[in-house]
Amino acid sequence: MAYNLLKGKKGIIFGALDENSIAWKTAERVHEEGGTFVLTNAPVAMRLGQINELAKKTGSQIIPADATSEEDLDNLVAKSLELLGGKIDFVLHAIGMSVNVRKGRAYTDEKYDFTTKGWDVSALSFHKVMQSLHKADAMQEWGSIVALTYMAAQRVFPDYNDMADNKAYLESVARSFGYFFGKKNKVRVNTISQSPTPTTAGQGVKGFDGFISYAEKMSPLGNASALDCADYTITLFSDLTRKVTMQNLFHDGGFSSTGVSQEVIEKFTEQ
Repeated sequence: MAYNLLKGKKGIIFGALDENSIAWKTAERVHEEGGTFVLTNAPVAMRLGQINELAKKTGSQIIPADATSEEDLDNLVAKSLELLGGKIDFVLHAIGMSVNVRKGRAYTDEKYDFTTKGWDVSALSFHKVMQSLHKADAMQEWGSIVALTYMAAQRVFPDYNDMADNKAYLESVARSFGYFFGKKNKVRVNTISQSPTPTTAGQGVKGFDGFISYAEKMSPLGNASALDCADYTITLFSDLTRKVTMQNLFHDGGFSSTGVSQEVIEKFTEQ
């Protein structure tokens, strides 16, 4: 059901790869709620995904951009302002990648060149995106910027590897830049700490199926799906959350507040 929550609003959505991705689901929901947007991803990711299909479905333009490149991001912001015909109301940063994970390197045996690359893509890129927006004065008053994170930023999940460090940095950037964007023109900056979600990126984590099963048993409401996350993101893009900023918002069915569930106790006390 649509409520026209984003009617007349314009934005940029990073990271839509395929129909399993949270960015893809968010783009569909933004379109349903009356918003218009530019889609962007790194050229290599665009070759691997089906972003052209999403653009056609939502009537959106695509601007390729490497989120680690300041030049690409400045160009993305300038072209988006031109294509959308005005300042930007919302931005979704849904980018994450660990070369150490992809190459099977343990957290205790990181290759630091891999670490630096993953940090740049997954975390520092969020600062770069906001810096480009800030310098261009591209955000509309009361706009909203959202990035996706995971609770491994606060608690240890051994196989999440260096992505946990990346997410901790990402959340810090949201708080710090959120202050300056709030003072400048009342722009909100938040992160959503989502349940483990079977996206293309998520499934690259070792033991991911067990990860999802455990979280499902621990969460009173069960895991939040990619579509659930898209719906939550819509509320943060809307005018209904104008005073919510610099927050890390848990969207995980109650997992983050549950010490142990009856299902988990029963699993470990089976005779």
